[in-house]
Amino acid sequence: MSDSLSRREFLERAGTTVAASTVGVPSVLLPDRDEVLGVALCGLGNYAKTQLAPGLQKTEHCALRGIVTGSPEKIPRWQRRYDIPDTNVYSYDTLPEISKNAALDVVYVVTPPGLHARDAIKAAEAGKHVWCEKPMAMTASECRAVIDAAEKNGVQLTVGYRMQHEPNTQTIIRYGEDETYGAVTSVATAAGYDGAPPDPDDWRRDAERGGGALYDMGVYPINAARYATGMEPVAVTGRTWSERDEIYSEVPEFAEFTLEFPGGVTATGTASFGASMNYLKVECTEGGYQLRPFQAYSGVQGTTSDGTRLPPDPTDQQARQMDNDARAIKNDNAPLVPGREGLADVRVVRAIMESSANDGARVEL
Repeated sequence: MSDSLSRREFLERAGTTVAASTVGVPSVLLPDRDEVLGVALCGLGNYAKTQLAPGLQKTEHCALRGIVTGSPEKIPRWQRRYDIPDTNVYSYDTLPEISKNAALDVVYVVTPPGLHARDAIKAAEAGKHVWCEKPMAMTASECRAVIDAAEKNGVQLTVGYRMQHEPNTQTIIRYGEDETYGAVTSVATAAGYDGAPPDPDDWRRDAERGGGALYDMGVYPINAARYATGMEPVAVTGRTWSERDEIYSEVPEFAEFTLEFPGGVTATGTASFGASMNYLKVECTEGGYQLRPFQAYSGVQGTTSDGTRLPPDPTDQQARQMDNDARAIKNDNAPLVPGREGLADVRVVRAIMESSANDGARVEL
């Protein structure tokens, strides 16, 4: 299959042709460009608590004004800390009622991955813009359902890939596009940490809720391979396994994979819950560059083959991401990371799972 055909097939499946004509918000009243958008965090777990809520205190174009949770005991703490009125508090069951609340413009879905499609579709059907944390959903069909819901209801959909908003990451994307160091020939990337969730009920241990290293950490190297090469993979091989079965009996603790891109370009990737790793290395015909770490919450930095340094940017990553996405809504522009990005990565995740289940067989995309 040629590169042009494979990309065309993907774009058609993702609904990009339709999305290109509906990146605005035809059925939702555009806010004034000076208006601060009201954001409701849907899911009040650790990432919402320690990264997104603090990040929203630093944004200029959006603000934390609502919460959606299945844990009533969390509500008083969040209300006191962020001055959230009763009228802006919802449960997952009452989420559709958010359609009546003009104070809330965006629902940021931060529930476990197995619930992303459920909550993102509810938010879109309520006429609210959707920011969905990674991975976008569990399957390609779920991703397409979310994309369809956003298009049908005229709301913007973006995936929470904060790294694509990060300045050094944008620099290496530009290096690849401009062939600053020649054409990309190979990519090696890995994301993982050494540890285990202290709570045995943590979603990362639960297959139904989207746990495992591949879903949680694997989308970082998958997405990085795609944005570093500027291409879509045409085939995948991979394997997944666990070494601590007493913790990760339902989901893989490790994943390794190779992505084949057009023109013989390859990318090797690793995801882990059992070893710390955090790098993105790009080899080109006339040199190369790397980021190490490449997906940390802060301190992303790198070097190039000619000695150029890419120093860390001090800006809060989550605040930058959310402000960029808010500006896209206010200006009626396409978001930097639309839903089709999440779909593309989940397709690769599922192909890696298929390859692993078939003794590392090559799976064409």
